[in-house]
Amino acid sequence: MGIGDIFKFKEGKTTFVFVGGKGGVGKTSISAATAIWLAKHNRKTLIVSTDPAHSLSDSLETYIGPDPRLIMSNLYAVEIDPEVAMARQQEELKNKKSLVDPQQVMGLDMLEDQLDLASSAPGADEAAAFEIFLQVMTTNEYDVVVFDTAPTGHTLRFLSFPDLMESWVGKMLKVRSKLSAVKSTFKNLMPFSDDDNEQLELEETKRKIEEARKVMSDPEQTTFKMVVIPEEMSIYESERGIEALKKYNMNVDSVIVNQVMPDVDNCDFCQSRYKLQQKRIELISQKFHDQSIFQIPLFKEEIKGIDKLEELGQVLYENKTLNQVEKDAILL
Repeated sequence: MGIGDIFKFKEGKTTFVFVGGKGGVGKTSISAATAIWLAKHNRKTLIVSTDPAHSLSDSLETYIGPDPRLIMSNLYAVEIDPEVAMARQQEELKNKKSLVDPQQVMGLDMLEDQLDLASSAPGADEAAAFEIFLQVMTTNEYDVVVFDTAPTGHTLRFLSFPDLMESWVGKMLKVRSKLSAVKSTFKNLMPFSDDDNEQLELEETKRKIEEARKVMSDPEQTTFKMVVIPEEMSIYESERGIEALKKYNMNVDSVIVNQVMPDVDNCDFCQSRYKLQQKRIELISQKFHDQSIFQIPLFKEEIKGIDKLEELGQVLYENKTLNQVEKDAILL
């Protein structure tokens, strides 16, 4: 069975694919190749980069930006910019604070508590990524959404966002109920909120967060693909990452072993690296026996641009060898 066979699609529902792993293992290339392969197979696909490094634009060799942009037929891309998101959030909060008259509320201390609670909202990068997740989760506008995640620690913070956000919303609901007399003063401090009825909107946000948790933990709709390279640091970090993902009930359906050296006889250095990698691949088989394991050979050239990423997708999802892919490219 190839990795392409383990994609699951629900009619009328968006499938979510998270690609993660240690920094430098090729997550962005594999995410982009995955998105291109799905788009080529007539799936309307959105790829979302949550990595502040903005490497998705480099990989696709095109400007993407903070709003979904058409890259090719069936493929859209958006790149989260945490600095822009944070700047906008801080400017909005600053404007709100400047409009508040302490004499209008039930005491300066209560006002400061409310503003402190608003300013302690979750991080802008996770908030921006989660906002997009909430949007695409309910609209089912796309057949598939691929998340090119930041290195493992950032990814785990994003996946913990529903719990963090729900707790924050709960606190906001309690404070707003105590400050019902001055509701209009704090209008729109809640992220994603621009309705006049803050209480109802907070309740709606809480409902969406609960729904998001269900979708993220549904193996029929959401999967996580862990990318590793045949090196101990990558293997052990990925092992810890998978254990942490279990706490969020995330379905890690596959481990993709990237940059596997070929067996070259006339190169002592290559042979040494090959033998070491084969030992690490045995370790990977032991550590991740609960997941499907797939290997990607080390490409001779840097994988950048639509054509090279499409070749990577064919190797990964169609079980083609590099030689087959190169021959097909020559024929075309």
